Amino acid sequence: MTLQQLYYVITITEMGSFNKASEVLYIAQPSLTGAVQELEKELGITIFNRTRKGVSLTNDGVEFLNHARQLYQQYEIILDKYGKGAALKKKFGISTQHYSFAVKSFVEMVKRFNTAEYEFAIRETKTREVIEDVSTSKSEIGILYLSDFNRKIITKLLRTNNLEFHKLIDCKPYVYLWKGHPLSRQKSIRFEQLNDYPCLSFEQGDNGSFYFSEEILCTNEYPRTIKANDRATMLNLMVGLNGYTLCSGIICEELNGTDYMAVPLEEESDSVSNKMEIGYIVKKDMLLSSMGELYIREIDRYLKDSVKE
Repeated sequence: MTLQQLYYVITITEMGSFNKASEVLYIAQPSLTGAVQELEKELGITIFNRTRKGVSLTNDGVEFLNHARQLYQQYEIILDKYGKGAALKKKFGISTQHYSFAVKSFVEMVKRFNTAEYEFAIRETKTREVIEDVSTSKSEIGILYLSDFNRKIITKLLRTNNLEFHKLIDCKPYVYLWKGHPLSRQKSIRFEQLNDYPCLSFEQGDNGSFYFSEEILCTNEYPRTIKANDRATMLNLMVGLNGYTLCSGIICEELNGTDYMAVPLEEESDSVSNKMEIGYIVKKDMLLSSMGELYIREIDRYLKDSVKE
C-alpha cells in the first residue's frame, strides 16, 4: 500500500467516478483502475461498488476511507513541516458552529498564505457535523462550545470519535439583537422580557437534540421560536421580526455589520451552568499543520481581545 494509492481512493470518492478522477489526477483510467484493484487485493476488501452511473463506497470502503484520510492528512502535515520544494497543493479546513469570530480568524489566517498554493475550506454547519468532519479528517479543526448542560454528552461523543477538546475562553450569555429592537437600549435583559419576541436558533437537523443546540439555555421554555440554518437568514429575522438569539457576546461587526448588538442576559442564580466554554476539537495526539497552528493563535487572540468582561 502506498500514499499514492490512498490519494487515488480519496480523489475517486470526491469525484464520484474513476473517469473524472483520472482527469483530475492526470493518469490514464486503466492505470488508475489497476492501482485500486491492486490495493483491494492487498487489503482483501472491496473499496468501491462500480456501476454505470459511477462508484460508491462499500461498507469496508467507508471505514477504509476514514483511515486513509487521517493517514494522508498526517503525511501532508509532515510534508508541510519538513518537506522542501514540494509541489503538492496542501489542504486545510475547519468546521464550526455559526460564529462570526471563527470566520474572521479564518480570514486573518488565510491572508498569511499564498492561496494559489493552498486549498482552504471553512464550513459553518450543525454541531454533530462539526464533530463528524473532524473525526473523518474532512476538517483539521472544529469550533464548538461546552456547558454544564451538554458537557457529558458532547464529551462522550468526542471520546468515542477519538477527539479531544481544548478550551479557548469562558463566556457569559448575551442577547443578540438588532439596534432597532425595543430592548436594545437596556443595559441588561431579563429572561421574561423576551417572551413577546421570537427566539431564533440554528437548526440541527432531524436528529438534532437539546444537547447539540448552539444556543445556551436551550431547555428554557420559549413562547415563540423560529429556526434558521445560516447567519445571514438569522440576521434578517432579527430585523424583520424583532427576533433575538442567545450568544457568547463576541461579535464581529466587520462581518455582521454595525446594525446588531449584544446585551447581557441577567443571571437568575449563581449557577455556572449558564456559562459557555468555547474551544476547538482535533484528532487526539495529532500534529497541527502550520495553518492549524496559526488559526488557533488567531482565534485565541481575537477571543481574548473581544470578550466582554
